[in-house]
Amino acid sequence: MRRPEYDAELFGRVSERIARFIGTASFIVWMTAVIIVWVLWNTPWGPERPRFDTYPFIFLTLMLSLQASYAAPLILLAQNRQEGRDRVNLEQDRETNARAHADMEFLAREVAGLRMALGEVATRDFLRSELRGLLGELGGRSEGDGDAAGAPQSREGSRRT
Repeated sequence: MRRPEYDAELFGRVSERIARFIGTASFIVWMTAVIIVWVLWNTPWGPERPRFDTYPFIFLTLMLSLQASYAAPLILLAQNRQEGRDRVNLEQDRETNARAHADMEFLAREVAGLRMALGEVATRDFLRSELRGLLGELGGRSEGDGDAAGAPQSREGSRRT
């Protein structure tokens, strides 16, 4: 004898839709309306002839039990599917966080390396002071040569910021 075949993914999607609907306020409103109509129909306020479930509403109790017996597994199935999706998303988030952490560590090492390299680079103020010192030495050696001493001063004066 062959087992019946069904599409598990389709069944899961349908069960999630049903579970989502059962969890809404509109379901509660519709369920309440159906129960009120059912009770009113089957009491002395309803029509006399077609009563199908008189007090104590045994058929209504059976229908509500049947609805609950189907609703509980559908809700559990929907929760299990959501848990599986959450697990996949969590794993992807962990991988993304690990990559971002590795990138940040790499960038921190690069910034530290740049800072160390910048510590060895001469600053603008240091270069100016050295050039002024050299200019002073050149000016002291060749006082008669005005062009050599004057040219660097005029260039530096025009570059000042």
